[in-house]
Amino acid sequence: MDAGTQLISTSTPTHVYAIFVLLCIIIYNYYTVATQKEFLFMAKTLKKWTSVYHSVNFAVAYLGIVLASFTHDMSPTVILMIPTTLFLMISEIKRYKKMRVIKLDEKEKQEEFRVFAKKIYIMQIAAIVLMYVIAKVF
Repeated sequence: MDAGTQLISTSTPTHVYAIFVLLCIIIYNYYTVATQKEFLFMAKTLKKWTSVYHSVNFAVAYLGIVLASFTHDMSPTVILMIPTTLFLMISEIKRYKKMRVIKLDEKEKQEEFRVFAKKIYIMQIAAIVLMYVIAKVF
């Protein structure tokens, strides 16, 4: 087996596993926002997971780029994966920026953030599931 074939054969399952890990992180973050009553503990938990989220999202994007370049596949499905990854990254940055400026005594903003974060996580989950379905169908 040559090096290119070996790279592709290991990158494909790793790419898929990384997508599932990313999905699990998003679901865990949603669960944290939905169940954690103390804003401080919720914010600390989300802050810890933000770097992991971005690292896994980067791994998904990098492995996708490697797979696409080695297989010379620039299908519409692969092209659609690029804005999906960017959406995940940008929406998580927006969520984090909104969270970090909220003070402990601003209860109304804390509740607004919870609603906002839940919407962000639902959109992220929907984007991943939709992209996965598109990739499987096409």
